Amino acid sequence: MTKENSFVAGEYIDPNPSTSSQTRERALNALIVQTSISESFEEYLEIFDTFYGEDIEASSETGEEPIRGKARVRSLLFNFLVPLHVMAEVGGLSISIRQSAIPGDAADERHSAWTLDLVGASGRTCTLSWRTLRKWNGSRVVCEHHYDHQQSGGPLTSIDLRFDAATSDPPSTIH
Repeated sequence: MTKENSFVAGEYIDPNPSTSSQTRERALNALIVQTSISESFEEYLEIFDTFYGEDIEASSETGEEPIRGKARVRSLLFNFLVPLHVMAEVGGLSISIRQSAIPGDAADERHSAWTLDLVGASGRTCTLSWRTLRKWNGSRVVCEHHYDHQQSGGPLTSIDLRFDAATSDPPSTIH
């Protein structure tokens, strides 16, 4: 199922680069927050395709080498989104995401704080939070860096999902 999203078209160019990246950042973040992973992971990939440049460089504070190129970053995003979608749609995982802007100094850089709440069908929760730095070149994100990762609550396991709900009923006895 695909919803019609209203966001700034990929070809929109504001004459003021600062305003353009600020406007695009707000639109990008709003779409990420408004889209439901339980309904579709494809919408997130469409958002990525619209807002990110071909030469995107993604990195985190883990010290690993940055991932370069839209196809490689998209593949990583796909591998992250599909399991979340399945756990939400089939396993009863409740997922919500929040974002808040963090003031910055550079015109082409935007910082934001993110919180991802995962609530299993069992009621156990895991909250992940991190900060993101995005660098924009015109209307496209060309660099995204994730840092200050934190987790509260333990990782959720298969026990916290309801994949086995059909088999967890007591077996019927024929007399």
